[in-house]
Amino acid sequence: GNMFVYYSELQSKKNDFRGPDVFVVLDTVKKVRRSWVVWEEDGRTPDVVIELTSPSTEAVDRGEKKRIYARTLRTAEYYLYDPYEKRLEGYQLDLGRGEYEPMTPDDRGWYRSKMLGLWLGVQRGTFQGLDELWLRWIDDDGLALPSEGDRAAAERAKAAEERARADEQRARADEQRARADAFESREQQAQERLRVAARALLATGQSPSEVASLLGISVDELGK
Repeated sequence: GNMFVYYSELQSKKNDFRGPDVFVVLDTVKKVRRSWVVWEEDGRTPDVVIELTSPSTEAVDRGEKKRIYARTLRTAEYYLYDPYEKRLEGYQLDLGRGEYEPMTPDDRGWYRSKMLGLWLGVQRGTFQGLDELWLRWIDDDGLALPSEGDRAAAERAKAAEERARADEQRARADEQRARADAFESREQQAQERLRVAARALLATGQSPSEVASLLGISVDELGK
C-alpha cells in the first residue's frame, strides 16, 4: 500500500493515477521501492489489488480503476472492501473478455485467492488496541496471517515469557540454595550437639569407645 503504480511513461509524467490501497506482485525481487514502475520491473503488473472503498471513491473504484486493472494491468484478482460497512467483494479477471467476473464467497463471506493460495475475509481481532472486525489474509486453518502489530505483540509476549522463565529458574535456584544452606546448618547443629554430648560423657569417666558406642558413632568421629 501507499505506493503508486506507473504503467506508462506518459502517465508517470502526468502523475494522474492514485496507487492501489493494497497490491501484490508475485515472483519479483524483494527490495525497497518508492513506486512500482512497470517498465522497470520487466513488465510485471499487480497480480492482486485491494481497494478500500467509500462513498467518495466508490464510483472510481467500480469504474475507471476497475477498467484499468482489467484491461491495462490485467490484474487477476480485484477486491473492494468497505471498512465501515465491513462489506467485501471479490472479482476475477476473464482474460478472454478483459473484464471482471464476480467471485463467489464461502458461507463465512470469505473469498479464496487462487493467486495467493489464501482466503481474504473479515475476521475479528485486535489491531492497534482495537478489538474489531478487520480485513485479513487467512490460511486454510482459519488463522489470520500475522500483521506487523501481531508480530510485534508476539515478540513482546515471547520476551515476557522468557523473562518469566528466567525469573522462575532463578527463584528455583535460590530455593535450592536455601534448602542446601538449611540442611548444612542443621548438620552443623547436629554435629555440635554430638560434640557437647560426647564431652559430657567423657567427663563422667567413660572411655572413648563406650561414649562412641552410646552415641552411635565411631571412635574416629568422636575425635573430630
